[in-house]
Amino acid sequence: MTIGPDQSLAAAVSEATAILRDAGVPTPRVDAELLADHLLNVGLGRLRALMLGDTPAPAGYAELVAERAGRVPLQHITGVAHFRYLELAVGPGVFIPRPETESVVQLVIDRIKGMPSPRVVDLGTGSGAIAGSIAHEVPAAEVHAVEFSPLAHAWAAKNLAPLGVHLVLGDLRDALPEFNGTFDVVVSNPPYIPAEAIPNEPEVALHDPPEALYGGGADGMELPTAAAASAARLLRPGGYFVMEHAEVQAGWIAAMMARAGIWSGITTHQDLNNKERATSAVLAEPDQSE
Repeated sequence: MTIGPDQSLAAAVSEATAILRDAGVPTPRVDAELLADHLLNVGLGRLRALMLGDTPAPAGYAELVAERAGRVPLQHITGVAHFRYLELAVGPGVFIPRPETESVVQLVIDRIKGMPSPRVVDLGTGSGAIAGSIAHEVPAAEVHAVEFSPLAHAWAAKNLAPLGVHLVLGDLRDALPEFNGTFDVVVSNPPYIPAEAIPNEPEVALHDPPEALYGGGADGMELPTAAAASAARLLRPGGYFVMEHAEVQAGWIAAMMARAGIWSGITTHQDLNNKERATSAVLAEPDQSE
């Protein structure tokens, strides 16, 4: 199957759909249309209208389809990832934000809604999806973000600068000591995949940066544990912590936080696929009896 230079847009998209389906791409029709729209920049509604006529396929379309058939992530080809209300610049060297993480953002927004000037920090921000969404949707919030990878930090800087987020290049384990005990919310989607759990999808295994995937140690829990420790350091008493994790880690994380003895209201949250995707807790107030 090939996409010819003289094909109509409709025929080319149909051919591209078949090519991507045969390559195992999970959403072949959607990806075929998005690649065409990336070149034409007319929007999907207009694109589908053009496909009813004899509009020719755009130049370069076959090459983009071939890249996607090779399981290069769609977002790396287009340079854009959509997350909640944001359009984020992404590419090699940064983790592509996932739809499941949108529910983690919602937990934060629900928590700070109505606060006059909440202070929030996102540990391990990657592309800036979480921090940027909070800043965009809660303009009164003072939002900080920390990223360790210089490559990912560069993408985050591009995405977060227009939103007024305070971004620093640093390690989530010891970042922002000058703000200890001052944040209302700490949120994190740290690397958490166990060392031996290689992702099935080629887009993830071959193109997401390893430092954004693997959490450290055989169980992947080194960085999630560190994120929880940093949250305890950065939060004010009564502050809220929410962290994304793998479904299989939910029980371990809840138990780890309970053992620490400083968290109350430990709650596991499901994502849109009914998987245990995040855990939240409140930092206990100081014991006044001492």
